[in-house]
Amino acid sequence: MTAHGTPGGDATSAGTPAVELRHVGKWFGDLHVLRDIDLSIARGETVVIIGPSGSGKSTLCRAINRLEPIQKGEIYLDGVLLPLEGKDLARLRADVGMVFQSFNLFSHMTTLQNVVLGPTKVRKEPSEVVRQRSMDLLERVGIADQADKYPAQLSGGQQQRAAIARALAMEPKVMLFDEPTSALDPEMVNEVLEVMISLAAEGMTMVVVTHEMGFARRAANRVLFMDQGEIVEQAEPDVFFDHPTSDRAKDFLAKILSH
Repeated sequence: MTAHGTPGGDATSAGTPAVELRHVGKWFGDLHVLRDIDLSIARGETVVIIGPSGSGKSTLCRAINRLEPIQKGEIYLDGVLLPLEGKDLARLRADVGMVFQSFNLFSHMTTLQNVVLGPTKVRKEPSEVVRQRSMDLLERVGIADQADKYPAQLSGGQQQRAAIARALAMEPKVMLFDEPTSALDPEMVNEVLEVMISLAAEGMTMVVVTHEMGFARRAANRVLFMDQGEIVEQAEPDVFFDHPTSDRAKDFLAKILSH
């Protein structure tokens, strides 16, 4: 499988960020959940976002393709400003794969049908081409033998890997993961994280919100620590975990790493 994290031969320059947020602000009523966020993510970079509950991590992740509307600022995907709505937004959204806590597979479709659906319906690709690519992706995430089963017949880990294959079938430029293992039983977490680690190694551009610090150390190019709607600190994993500079990050790490 060719990962889309590395620059291709398209018209965009290699220096254009895969994702860029400029002065992004969001409120839920009076609650200021994103405070003037500036963030640039390079192609092929894996950025892991961590922080306490309610810090704005998931909201930031979901804002990147406007699943969460923002009230202030601009978001660019591959150098193109994300519009507020309409067909142009739908077209750009198709370049962003999303994997959430809940797997959101269609229960009346088999695993393979779930993966095939997006490229055939949204991109209007020929079904025989998509079917082969989808089987390759199911093989890639280790569940090719589950292709004809329905979601209810799969374990949580298998369902989440099917959701990853479904997102990859659209050949996205960026993959967003919003706490993809938090709904899984502990023994299923690693089978999903291993798929994500290999995607990162292949050069897929990824934004990952997670509580899995081991994954952050292994797979991230950069760790972002958020608190109270702000990016408080960001650094390479070894630097962040071993030498955090802010008191808020130090307190957070002391609490989670002592368990």
